[in-house]
Amino acid sequence: MLDRRSLLGFAAGAAMFSLVPGKAAAAKASGAKSSSRTGGIDPGDFGVRPSATDDQSKAFGKMLKAASDANQPIVLPPGTYIVSGLILPPRVRLAGTAGATRLIHGGGGPFLSGENADHVEFSGLVFDGANQYLGESVSGLLDLRSVKTLSIDNCQVNGASKNGIALQRAAGRIERCFISGAADAGIWSVDGAGLSISGNSVIDCANGGILVHRRQTAEDGTMVTANRISRIAARNGGTGQNGNGINVFRAGGVLVSGNVVADCAFSAIRANSGSNVQITGNSCLRSGETALYSEFTFEGAVIANNVVDGAANGISIVNFNEGGRMATCSGNIVRNLSTTGPYPPEVGGFGIGIGVEADTTVSGNIVENAPLYGMQLGWGPYLRNVVATGNVIRNAGTGIAVSVVEGAGSAIIADNIIDGVTNGAIIGHRWAKPATGDLAQSGTSGYPHLVIERNRAS
Repeated sequence: MLDRRSLLGFAAGAAMFSLVPGKAAAAKASGAKSSSRTGGIDPGDFGVRPSATDDQSKAFGKMLKAASDANQPIVLPPGTYIVSGLILPPRVRLAGTAGATRLIHGGGGPFLSGENADHVEFSGLVFDGANQYLGESVSGLLDLRSVKTLSIDNCQVNGASKNGIALQRAAGRIERCFISGAADAGIWSVDGAGLSISGNSVIDCANGGILVHRRQTAEDGTMVTANRISRIAARNGGTGQNGNGINVFRAGGVLVSGNVVADCAFSAIRANSGSNVQITGNSCLRSGETALYSEFTFEGAVIANNVVDGAANGISIVNFNEGGRMATCSGNIVRNLSTTGPYPPEVGGFGIGIGVEADTTVSGNIVENAPLYGMQLGWGPYLRNVVATGNVIRNAGTGIAVSVVEGAGSAIIADNIIDGVTNGAIIGHRWAKPATGDLAQSGTSGYPHLVIERNRAS
């Protein structure tokens, strides 16, 4: 099952700083002059000219090296700059006029890459990949690896033929950027080292929005907050490895909060094998499959205060068979679900409001218009220590489906309001098939693993 859902393979900012005393000598030694207008390196001294029609990669590379050696910033005037194959030196502080300073890929392979850098800052720049081929050696239009301090702020990244921004072992922040038209994901981070991804817009990407991955399961701590993500496709197919607005894979301690995620082919937010993930206060609209997912080998998930409106399934906290356990699911609104998903239904099917399996409390949620089940507690023997209390379920096929298969563990279902169901308020299931009458009315005689009390069904 894990192989079938294995995610994308691992083929794959900049405030102006005033020149501090003592840097003038370094600038002179490098052959670069300080610009009186900006207090940094003057691009004109290196023959870098706005809106020139020729490729300026060689001049651009010399300018970046001189600025790095002098530890000085560069401010590019508005205009277009055709470049390709740029290798960043250890220190880069490159700024422009937002929306007007454009670096355009000249073609023929990689665009901009760097490795083992101390400090990389980009601000107010447009990086336009022009959908040019990037070659096999890089994973993205901006391909940055082992960067100690990264800042990408108020930039645009357009037309990448792979990922828009591809990071490996990077620490720092990506903020207020607009990323669109990537042929894979908008932002892909692998083995993050303290990364904040905040306030960005990521739209119209072919396989993913923001991906936070690790090669091996480990603590990551990336924060993905207050981003807008929309129209994410699953061009490469599959049953969940593509098509997600925000995807966490093997990365522990990730915070996903305050994002607005809409029109994704699969999940708005999907955590696969990500322990101690927090998914809070997000708005998830029109997801093609399960809107919020915590799955496979995770321990610890908080899914709270989210709004899900439109999905095949609302919230799934599952895969106890793979070790997935320990979660709280509280204060969420889940509504307007569908029995139609992006592939033929499997396991419990589509149209489920909230599904959980092990060591999980489900409390204070509202589920409305769930055509299959308002809630599904357990799957076959994969049910242990589940508490479902204080929830409101309206207009569902079955209010709550709970496993009564031999070997299923304990569940408490109490103090819920279940209104407008067609197939019963609380029904015991053997796998996908109903196996009891309405336990809200008849009680749990014969099912000692269940406590069902004080539910109001109408």
